[in-house]
This record gives sequence, C-alpha cells and structure tokens, in this order.
Amino acid sequence: MAWPEGVARVILPSIDSTSLEAVRQMPQVPTWFLGLQQTAAKGRRGRAWSMPAGNFAASLIWRPAGNPGDLALRSFVASLALHDVLSGMGVQGLSLKWPNDVLLNGGKLAGILLESPAPGFLVLGMGINLIAAPAPAQVEAGALAPVSLLEASGLRVTPDAMLEALAAAFATREAQLATWGFPPIRTAWMQHAARVGQPVTARMVTETVEGIFEDVDDDGHLVLRTATGQRRITAADVFFGGAPCS
Repeated sequence: MAWPEGVARVILPSIDSTSLEAVRQMPQVPTWFLGLQQTAAKGRRGRAWSMPAGNFAASLIWRPAGNPGDLALRSFVASLALHDVLSGMGVQGLSLKWPNDVLLNGGKLAGILLESPAPGFLVLGMGINLIAAPAPAQVEAGALAPVSLLEASGLRVTPDAMLEALAAAFATREAQLATWGFPPIRTAWMQHAARVGQPVTARMVTETVEGIFEDVDDDGHLVLRTATGQRRITAADVFFGGAPCS
C-alpha cells in the first residue's frame, strides 16, 4: 500500500519517546514519528514499556476531524488497522482487547496510548513487540504474558516496513471513520474482540466491576452484564479470568 497522501514521517535513530518528540515538534501536518531506539517508552497510566532495538515504537500526531468527544475512538481505529496489516501478512491467532491492545495467541503483542497535548491535537502512540517481548520479571504481576511477532509467528518485520504498512492501513480506517462514523469500525472490531461472552473484571479508580463481556457500544464503552444489570464502562483496566492483564 502507498504511503498516505498529506502525511509526513520522521525516522529517529534514538529518542526518549516518540510521543514526547511529536509534542515537542507539534507539526502542522499529520506526522508519524518512528523511533528505532526508544529510551523512555511508556504505556497506559504511565507504566514503563520495554523497547529493545528492532521492536516498533511510533507516534502519529494530527488534528482529527469531527467531534472532540470521539478522540478515544482512535484506539479502535489503530488496533483494527494493525490487525489489518498483520492478518494481511498471514498472521493467525490475532485478537483485540478493549480498549487498546492487540493480542497474538492470547499474549500481548501491541499496546496503544492516546494523549491530547493541546486543544485539537491527538497523539497516538503504538508499541509492537516485533522481535522480542519483555521478560516475565519486567511485567507487572498478573499481567497478560507479552509475546513477540517473530517468536510467536516466525515472521520478521522491520520497524520501517511496519510503519509503511501501518500508516496506510490507519489512513484507510480513519477515512472510514470520517465517512461513516463509528458503527462500521465497531462492527469490524467486535469480529476480532477477545473474550466476548466470557467473564472479565473492569478495574476503575474507585470501583471494580465483574461481569460478562457482552459488547462495545456506539460510544466505544465496554458493555458488561453484571449481577445487578448491564453496565457501561468508559475507562478501566480489564482483567481476564480474574487475573490482571492490563
């Protein structure tokens, strides 16, 4: 697929964080920043993200069109775009975990982080274990076991090649969102969702909710069937089978 028109790219041999660099430069056109080595990567809630050379760390900064309230929907767009890329390469065993992870054979392959550094701007950071996954000691207790693409599938992809493919796939899915809204993205995402119909636990800042994962609604909220009725979860760390997997 061709590189998307009107989108720039910056490839950095080494950087503390591609998302931090995106904010420092604050370009006026949509721009992907790819770090071949990233020294201060982070995930959700400020957690450290292991980033050895050869893995993928990139961030897109842009001014999304549409309703500012829809910014969070880009985690679905991004995870679905990565699923498109990997499935197109013949990778099997992929699934999507609400709200922001891509799984391979049930292990965490990739994570997505959204941040809004200034009004109208959105930074989408993506980390993918292309060649190596963190050691068990580097992962918080109870978290989903991380996996790498090379180790789990035998497929070797360079960060540059992944960026080329991912930028094109993301532009296609973003155009779909802009044209048709969230419903087609939601439908496609749910076709690959992990643990639908199974028990999950959603841990929020002030509350923990257990229930059956039923759906994702039209606003991107997690829908659980609980002992006291249906609940819609806006933001949470989700655990599978009672064990943390964030």
